[in-house]
Amino acid sequence: MKARFIYFLAGTIGLIAMVAIAVAALYRDAPGTSGIAKIGGPFELVDQDGRARTDVDFKGELMLVYFGFTFCPDACPTALLAMSQALDLIGPAADKVRPVFVTIDPARDTPPQLRLHAQNFHPRLVSLTGSDDQVARAARAYRVYYAKAKGGEAGDQYLMDHTSIVYLMGRDGRYLTHFSHGTQADKMAEQIRRHL
Repeated sequence: MKARFIYFLAGTIGLIAMVAIAVAALYRDAPGTSGIAKIGGPFELVDQDGRARTDVDFKGELMLVYFGFTFCPDACPTALLAMSQALDLIGPAADKVRPVFVTIDPARDTPPQLRLHAQNFHPRLVSLTGSDDQVARAARAYRVYYAKAKGGEAGDQYLMDHTSIVYLMGRDGRYLTHFSHGTQADKMAEQIRRHL
């Protein structure tokens, strides 16, 4: 009786192992199963100086990317300040990192408004805007949620709900890691240094 049970158990374990190997082989080359987050992608926007910019302009640099809006009272300036401080902590090697701010409020965040806003943060900050459609495509590529806040003020006095994540993108434009809202500058700098 014991021998039968041992053979049954060994056979069951062997069968489970074979099924696991077969499933792994079946999905090994399937799209979307690389283990790499599908964050980031092509974009066509305009910077704070009115110049057309695309994702290709940033190839060869690490990018710290944040989506927000210049009229944001708290989350956006906190994230941009942390990005700026992290780059300052890194020192001269931070020249290999491009901080990028992408507005989710193109109606108010025109190039002149972005230029004024950018002066409050890191000198290498590139701020981007575009048409509603261009911004929506960029936000989709980075998996960013945004919407005008319900119950806000009338006219141009409103807030925006949005994802508050800083993305670290590789020199090839691929996702490396992200920083949740409230990540301290020293922790951000530590992670960035690993990719320099």
